[in-house]
Amino acid sequence: MTTLTHRTRRTEINKNSEKKVESEEDNNQERIPDNEDSGDSKDIRLTLMEEVLLLGLKDKEGYTSFWNDCISSGLRGGILIELAMRGRISLEPPTMRKKRLLDRKVLLKSDSPTGDVLLDETLKHIKATEPTETVQTWIELLTGETWNPFKLQYQLRNVRERIAKNLVEKGILTTEKQNFLLFDMTTHPVTNTTEKQRLVKKLQDSVLERWVNDPQRMDRRTLALLVLAHSSDVLENVFSSLTDDKYDVAMNRAKDLVELDPEVEGTKHNATEMIWAVLAAFNKS
Repeated sequence: MTTLTHRTRRTEINKNSEKKVESEEDNNQERIPDNEDSGDSKDIRLTLMEEVLLLGLKDKEGYTSFWNDCISSGLRGGILIELAMRGRISLEPPTMRKKRLLDRKVLLKSDSPTGDVLLDETLKHIKATEPTETVQTWIELLTGETWNPFKLQYQLRNVRERIAKNLVEKGILTTEKQNFLLFDMTTHPVTNTTEKQRLVKKLQDSVLERWVNDPQRMDRRTLALLVLAHSSDVLENVFSSLTDDKYDVAMNRAKDLVELDPEVEGTKHNATEMIWAVLAAFNKS
């Protein structure tokens, strides 16, 4: 769907807390896992979708590249991974006939509200759908890429704008109007550059200073964000401030990561299957 490329020369240089929800009947508390980086404890908590959009936004202009046609589906993949990490959905267990990640259906584990409108809207769709659908089909349905008119009801609308409004409420973006000759467009410039730089540095460090060369040893949310940033074609934004040498190392390692076989990685101990299922869906697209 997207490709990772090397650059020759550049003349211009243009841990978020992992929140894992375990649903319980007596309460609906969200718990922070043991492997959380304590250094991120004071940071604003963002969803994976908010992080992907923030990485894709131009800081001053407040909009994503007009040429990026990947970020819409990338955000939908982020919704599925976020729901899985919060314990709301999972893949059906593998069987002899359905071993591959892309063949297994998405199952509802809990329909308790998450507090995020997009996540809760997706949960309602998954709960109401019979028969159940695969990860790839859900990404297509949520994006509106379906030929079935009866399935258009599952499309999530105005996703970027709704995510941007969440970031405005969290004090990271602001809202402005810009005139583009023939039309006016609502834009969302970055106001909290510290938060964005923290996010960028976390991803840079994950493939440089803190590189472990094993996805199973990586922080799950960082791994998910790398996969989503690649699939949304915003990874170049993350590494653009690096020196040429570090840029090449970071891009090579990120490329090696997303080119791993999802079917193999998804079966390993403690693997988050939904991350690899989403990657497999994007690889097939």
